[in-house]
Amino acid sequence: MSFDASHHDARLPARSGPAGPLSGLRVLDLSAYIAGPYGCSLLADQGAEVIKIEPPTGDNLRKYPSTLEAESRAFIGVNRSKLGVVLDLKTAEGLAALMTLVRTADVLVHNFRPSVPPRLGIAYEQLKAVNPRLIYCSLTGYGETGPLREKAGYDQVLQTMTGMCALQGKRGEPPEIIYGSVVDYYAAALVAAGVASALYEREKSGQGQFVGVSLLRSALTMQSARMVWAEGEPKDVGRDMRSGGITGIHPTREGHLYISANTPHFWRALCDKVGLPELAADERYDSVRKRAQHFSEIVPRLREALAARSALEWEELFGEEVPCAAARTVEDMFDNEQVLAEDMVATFAHPTLGAYRGFTRPVQFGRTPGPEPFAAPTLGQHTGAVLAARKPADAAG
Repeated sequence: MSFDASHHDARLPARSGPAGPLSGLRVLDLSAYIAGPYGCSLLADQGAEVIKIEPPTGDNLRKYPSTLEAESRAFIGVNRSKLGVVLDLKTAEGLAALMTLVRTADVLVHNFRPSVPPRLGIAYEQLKAVNPRLIYCSLTGYGETGPLREKAGYDQVLQTMTGMCALQGKRGEPPEIIYGSVVDYYAAALVAAGVASALYEREKSGQGQFVGVSLLRSALTMQSARMVWAEGEPKDVGRDMRSGGITGIHPTREGHLYISANTPHFWRALCDKVGLPELAADERYDSVRKRAQHFSEIVPRLREALAARSALEWEELFGEEVPCAAARTVEDMFDNEQVLAEDMVATFAHPTLGAYRGFTRPVQFGRTPGPEPFAAPTLGQHTGAVLAARKPADAAG
């Protein structure tokens, strides 16, 4: 189990603050990259003790390009509030250490291909024999069965396969990737939700169970509104969800503005605010469908009017009467009044990065808001302390 952990910490961090709905539960996170790890971070946000178990080489996400010198920004962002342990599961010593942890665990999450866990000795049936109450969550690219079961799955691969990129691109033009790892993050939410449901069922049955999540399921779940194909209709069913050229991003005098004006009330308010009340009065444009048909007539006039002000000025002028947003960068969110009012940003102390600000608290709980978050671990930071401990740390300490 050799590893390089220059910031090895013999102590377990004590979590301050109130208990969360999952406080007292222990989660073993054997996953890598984004979907599995962030799903486990969502559980940690709710108070669970999450132990991130990495091979001696570390999670590959640690090696991703980053402007931070000490650590990968992506790794830090998706692994908050976890204890860091290094185990080489290909050795008898590492596997034995994992089995010791499994005996006291409530949940185990991994993202190995289906053939790997049996080979390592950590398939569900093998761990069920060690801990019958274990909730075992397997995150795969394509599922546990079928011809693609052993194929490596990644966010943008699944985007491309499932039609998301074709839909993102303009009709008749090449497909376009949706940046931001949207499939991964949605899969993370499914991991957290599936695990929580299995834990709830365990309270009634006393038994653990297998939970399966895949990027393929995630990508198609996100498109449920388009995965409807009525008998007899043509195959091109995906485009009718778009609202036409009115709802969308428009240039202004300075910056860009997204406008949503689908309801009659919002459409009238938009026309009045930009000085084009005659458009709202024109029966040719009195429905979303009609406006989509006549967008080439409406959009030039709308954009000419929007050129009178900046995006931020229009945003203020529209207020609550027209749903809209000036295009911003994610950096703007660190000091956004609404984000701060909702307590979504915390300051973390990291052994190598020092202090940094990051997202936290994706879900609010009134009675059990959960303990304060802490920084993602360095490689193997808590190995000694976790393996020496006989019971989970007090998540609400």
